[in-house]
Amino acid sequence: MNILSIIIAIFVFGLLIFIHEMGHFLTARACGVTVLEFAIGMGPKIFSWVGKKSGTRYSLRLLPFGGFTSMAGEDEESDDPNALTAKPLWQRFIITAAGSLSNLIIGIILMTLLVIFSANLGSTVIYQFVPNADGSEALSQSTGLREGDRIVAVEGERVHTAHELSYEIMRRGIEPIDITVERDGQDVTLANVQFPLASEEGIAFGALDFYVYAEPRTFGNVVKQAFFRSELTVEMIWESLFDLVTGRYGVEAVSGPVGVTEVLGEAAASGFSDLVYIAVVLSMNLGIMNLLPLPALDGGRLFFMIIELIRGKKVDQNVEAMVHFIGIVILLGIMVLVTFKDISRLFTK
Repeated sequence: MNILSIIIAIFVFGLLIFIHEMGHFLTARACGVTVLEFAIGMGPKIFSWVGKKSGTRYSLRLLPFGGFTSMAGEDEESDDPNALTAKPLWQRFIITAAGSLSNLIIGIILMTLLVIFSANLGSTVIYQFVPNADGSEALSQSTGLREGDRIVAVEGERVHTAHELSYEIMRRGIEPIDITVERDGQDVTLANVQFPLASEEGIAFGALDFYVYAEPRTFGNVVKQAFFRSELTVEMIWESLFDLVTGRYGVEAVSGPVGVTEVLGEAAASGFSDLVYIAVVLSMNLGIMNLLPLPALDGGRLFFMIIELIRGKKVDQNVEAMVHFIGIVILLGIMVLVTFKDISRLFTK
């Protein structure tokens, strides 16, 4: 990975964080909240300036892994009539959720552009099987699939694009599975279809042993591909989190800012489309993870607002601030450990 790839990676990572914080900033300003500081990066300031009309300080900080929008009354008592805590619950909810929603929207936009400029749009109709090395028919063919089958579901999970089909077989095809196909105008469910097994870093997954037809590049197909590929990305993030919690993936699969920058850098070196795809995954990942109901994250703040809605009154601000402070300490500790792991891995390659 060369210096240019590293610079591009840091720029993309910083841009996604900027988009997240800009979501908070713009909605806060729209709701009339006093914004004390809008910062990109963490740590010491490189430079900053104060807006003459708004009084907001805009800062660029040394470490390009983070950022924040500091608002009056966000984590402390404030006499400012335009403090965040002085605003109605619905406005506070929108401001808090806006960062994650911005990342999700940008992810969808980038995915749409990726689909528009992709070489082809893969369908779920089998075009040709890949024979085994000994010349025998492909495993999935020998266990029920045929050329011309339109695969509509894998283990009950509907699939609409080649990307969904590939992912579902990779995830579920480590053992015989049920495949529903459209054949001769009728839906037929084939039981115990098998696929070849592959593995990477000790994790087994199913592998496709056939090619699919490309779809015509119509407006409707582009919209369909963009929608379902965006939906698939969200599904992949949730299921990866589930796999991490349940132990399918070990903690070595977790990456911090250093690991993310490495992946972005490798994608930048391999091609523009790879970089855009990784940016899509990372942007949606930032959006989803920040919505988890954990202290210090946007989702944790939204959780307290939901409690406020149910109780009909605010949670004591000092209590909420203490919970978020403890959450920040824990998250920073985890980040330090993960970053140390990422750096150690770089030197052991």
